[in-house]
Amino acid sequence: MESKTLGSMGPEQYMQDRVEQFMRWYDKKARRYKDLYLYMRAITVVGGAIVPVLVNVNIPLKIYATTVISLLVVVLVSLESVFHFREQWKNYRSAEQFIRAEQFHYLTQEGPYKEMDPKDAFCLFVGRVENAIASENAATLNTMTLASETRESGKTRTNSG
Repeated sequence: MESKTLGSMGPEQYMQDRVEQFMRWYDKKARRYKDLYLYMRAITVVGGAIVPVLVNVNIPLKIYATTVISLLVVVLVSLESVFHFREQWKNYRSAEQFIRAEQFHYLTQEGPYKEMDPKDAFCLFVGRVENAIASENAATLNTMTLASETRESGKTRTNSG
């Protein structure tokens, strides 16, 4: 039975187990958040344009239609301010593109990997990829934490004011 020691993961295994996995995950998340953002944004824009028209026309149940559409717009705008779909989409897409570019540089031995010893190049590659993953995690946490702090400080100012 062969035991694994720290540092035993080679380039091929790292590409498969870490790089490819994260690129697929970031791509999936980026597409999901982009779709959510664009879908919600489209509804709020269309809803925001329809309400003034409905107010100025004489149709049955106008008050209910304008109320429902206005409520939908407010809910969707509020959800965007809580979940930050646009920022999440950008964070995930940036991380995925950075890792993909880094992978191409490493595989073609270009950019920072040009004329490097293979072991040193792999160590640099791993460091840069892991740093990108950590940076994306920090950016996501920062986006969500900042939104929470902004909401909390707004409540404090309202209550103390």
